[in-house]
Amino acid sequence: MAQAQSGDTVQVHYKGTLTDGTEFDSSKGRTPLEFTLGSGQVIKGFDDGITGMEVGDSKTIHIPVEQAYGPANEQMVFKLDRSDIPDEIPLEVGMTLNMHEDGNPQPVPVIVRALSDDSVTLDANHPLAGQDLVFDIELVGIKQTGIPVTPVPPI
Repeated sequence: MAQAQSGDTVQVHYKGTLTDGTEFDSSKGRTPLEFTLGSGQVIKGFDDGITGMEVGDSKTIHIPVEQAYGPANEQMVFKLDRSDIPDEIPLEVGMTLNMHEDGNPQPVPVIVRALSDDSVTLDANHPLAGQDLVFDIELVGIKQTGIPVTPVPPI
């Protein structure tokens, strides 16, 4: 049976957790995640963990912060005057806002980290930055270059 390698399009079911067991994402009840190995579409540790697997293989991979979303960068945490945020936006610690920078059409997601009467502390780091991650993965299909995807039926 073929092993997944760089350049293959793979289909994967997964469950992602933090090291304390908190689940942050899962493909349960959805179609499998499909991506091309080695293309940078997923974090490096996830890519590396699938490389060499065969259709039907399952395993748990532990991804250190350096191969996930990297360490949290304190320079991406900043304060704004509360008056800079429109009154109609109800602010709560933990909520995500989309900021628009001048000249950049893409919104930048930021997380509200703290509130005071005068200021709002925002964090533009990826929500999983600074975290080691754990994934339970099952490889359910491989499409090697020029060869159709071979899915495995669910068990």
